[in-house]
Amino acid sequence: SVSSIVPESCLLIVVGLLVGGLIKGVGEKPPILKSDIFFLFLLPPIILDAGYFLPLRPFTENLGTILIFAVVGTLWNAFFLGGLMYAVCQLGGPGLNHIGLLANLLFGSIISAVDPVAVLAVFEEIHINELLHILVFGESLLNDAVTVVLYHLFEEFASFEQVTILDIILGFLSFFVVSLGGVLVGVIYGVIAAFTSRFTSHIRVIEPLFVFLYSYMAYLSAELFHLSGIMALIAAGVVMRPYVEANISHKSHTTIKYFLKMWSSVSETLIFIFLGVSTVAGHHYWNWTFVISTLFFCLIARVLGVLVLTWFINKFRIVKLTPKDQFIIAYGGLRGAIAFSLGYLLDYHHFGMRDMFLTAIITVIFFTVFVQGMTIRPLVDLLAVKKKQETKRSINEEIHTQFLDHLLTGIEDICGHYGHHHWKDKLNRFNKKYVKKCLIAGERSKEPQLIAFYHKMEMKQAIELVESGGIGKIPSAVSTVSIQNINPQTLPLERVLPALSKDKEEEIRKILRNNLQKTRQRLRSYNRHTLVADPYEEAWNQMLLRRQKARQLEQKMNNYLTVPAHRLDSPTMSRARIGSDPLAYEPKEDSENLPIITIDPASPQSPESVDLMSEEPKGCSGLPPSPEEDEEGLVMRVKEPSSPGTDDVFTPGNSDSPSNQRMLRCLSDPGPRPEPEEGEPFIPKGQ
Repeated sequence: SVSSIVPESCLLIVVGLLVGGLIKGVGEKPPILKSDIFFLFLLPPIILDAGYFLPLRPFTENLGTILIFAVVGTLWNAFFLGGLMYAVCQLGGPGLNHIGLLANLLFGSIISAVDPVAVLAVFEEIHINELLHILVFGESLLNDAVTVVLYHLFEEFASFEQVTILDIILGFLSFFVVSLGGVLVGVIYGVIAAFTSRFTSHIRVIEPLFVFLYSYMAYLSAELFHLSGIMALIAAGVVMRPYVEANISHKSHTTIKYFLKMWSSVSETLIFIFLGVSTVAGHHYWNWTFVISTLFFCLIARVLGVLVLTWFINKFRIVKLTPKDQFIIAYGGLRGAIAFSLGYLLDYHHFGMRDMFLTAIITVIFFTVFVQGMTIRPLVDLLAVKKKQETKRSINEEIHTQFLDHLLTGIEDICGHYGHHHWKDKLNRFNKKYVKKCLIAGERSKEPQLIAFYHKMEMKQAIELVESGGIGKIPSAVSTVSIQNINPQTLPLERVLPALSKDKEEEIRKILRNNLQKTRQRLRSYNRHTLVADPYEEAWNQMLLRRQKARQLEQKMNNYLTVPAHRLDSPTMSRARIGSDPLAYEPKEDSENLPIITIDPASPQSPESVDLMSEEPKGCSGLPPSPEEDEEGLVMRVKEPSSPGTDDVFTPGNSDSPSNQRMLRCLSDPGPRPEPEEGEPFIPKGQ
C-alpha cells in the first residue's frame, strides 16, 4: 500500500538511510558508494537493459527533439547554473569567495544532467505515454556525452594555469569525438556479437553469454579512451538485437530478457540503498546559501530550458508538445546516483570544497526523487495526461503501419523531399540486401518475420495434433493456424447464400452484359427485387433510340435554320428584297421532297420561327413504313398558318411561293454566324 503512493526509489533510499544509521549506531563505519564500483558494475546492466529493449521507432522518430533537449538543454543548464552559482559565491560572504568560475561550472555540469536510473525508476511506475517517456528517458541517456565532456574539460582546465582559445576549441571538438566515438565503438561490438551468434546453432547454452560479454566489452572499451560508455552500450544493444534474435533460440531469448531485467533491477536497488548509506557515512559541509541557491536555480534552469526549447521545437514538429507535455518534461528532470558518483570522484587537491558540493548534490537528489517523484503521479492524474497502452499492437496495426511507411516514402520520392522516411527506406533496403545476408544464418535472412512466425506456429500446431492423435484433422492444402491465437478455435458458421436457378442466373448475366456494354445509352433502371426479363424490352430500346435520333436531327435543323437576328423589316421591304434577287429564290427540282416549315412573318429570321410537327418514328404509327420513308428517316408535317389573313407573298402551300423560296435559301445558305463571345463554349449546347 505504501509503494502505490511512494516510488520504490524513495523507499530504497529510506532503507539505505536506516541501514547506514544502524551501522553507524553500533560503532562501525558504513560503506560508501565508490565511483569505480558504480561506473564499472552497477550502471552498465541498467543501461544495457534500456538500450537492448529500447523502443526504436518512437526513439528514431523523436531523435531530433531528444538531441536538442539532451545537448542544448544540458549545456544551458550547466552554464546557466554555473554562472549564477559563481555570482552567488561572489556575493555570499567569506565562506564562498574562494570558489572560482571553473569550479562552479564543473559543479553545474555535474548537477545539470538528468539521471537515467532515477527516470526509469519513477516513469515506469506511473505508466506515462510513450512520447513523454521516450523524450525524458532519451534525454537522460544521450546527455551522458555532454556530461562526460564538460566534466573532464573543467577538471582539466582546473589544473591549467591559463586557458587559451585553442583549449576551448579543442574542448568543443572533443564533444563530437566522445559522442560519435562511443557510438562507433558500440556499433562495432554490436556487429561482432551479431556475427558470432550466426555460428552458435550447435551450442545454444552459451548464446546469452555473447550478448552480455560483447556489450560489457563495448562499455569498457569506450571508458578506456574516455568516450561515452553509455552511448556505446545503447548503440551495441540497438545494433545487435534484430540479428541476434533471428539467430538464437527462443529459450536463449527468454534467458537474455529475464536476466537483463533481473540484473538491472538488482543494480538499481543497490544504487539507491548505497545512496542512502553514503548519505549517512559521508562527510558533509552545510552552507544554507549555497544549497538553497543550487536547488532553486536547478528548478529555474530546467523550466526555462524546456519552455524555450519547446517553443523552438514546435515550429518543426507535426505533433506539437502541449503545455501539459512541457510541464511533465520539466517536472521529470530527476537527478540521481550519476551526479553523486561524479561528485565523489572530485580531487581534494584541486577542489577543496568537495564536501560542500556533495552535500548540495545529495540535497538536490533527495528533493527531485522524493518531492518530484512522489507528486508526479497525482499530477499526471490531475492533468489527465495520456497513459501508456498496455496491450500489444495487433498484426492488423503492424501491417497498416508498414503500409503507411511505404506510402509516405513514395510521397517523399514523388515530391523530391528526402525526409526521414526516405532515408529509413534506403537503410532498410541496404540492410535487407547486404547486412542480413552476412549476419543472419540460413534462410531466415530472406523470409519476413511474419512468415517465419507463421511457419513456427504451423509447425507447433502440427506437433500438437500428432501428439494428441488427431493426425486426420490436419488439412491437406489450407492451413488452419491462427497467427494471433495458437489455440484451436471453433470456426463460425458460414452464412447461407440463396441458391439461384440457371435461368435466373442467365437473366441476370444478360442484364449486366447489356448494361455494361451500353453504358452511354439511357436505359430504364431495374429494381433488384424484380429482375425478370421484359418482353417489350427490345421494342422499348428501339423507340428510345429513334426518339434520340429525332432530337439530334431537330437540334441540327435548329442550328442550320438559326441565323443572326437583324432588325424587323416591314412586308414592303421584304417584297423589295425578294424582287432584287429572284435567282436565289428559284425553287429547286426536288423541292417536293423537302419538309415544309412554317415561317412567322413577323420575325422571318427568328429561331422560334421553326416548328417541327407530328414527328413520328418509323413503324410507330400503326402503318407499315413505305420505301420512301425508309430512305428519308424522319418525316416533318406542315403546320397550318395561325392567321389566314396574312399577306399573299407568305401564303404557304404552293411550291413556287416566296416562303418556299425563302426556306430554300435558308437551307442552301445558312448565312453569317456571329463571332463567339468570350466565355461561350466552342460546341453549342445540346450537340
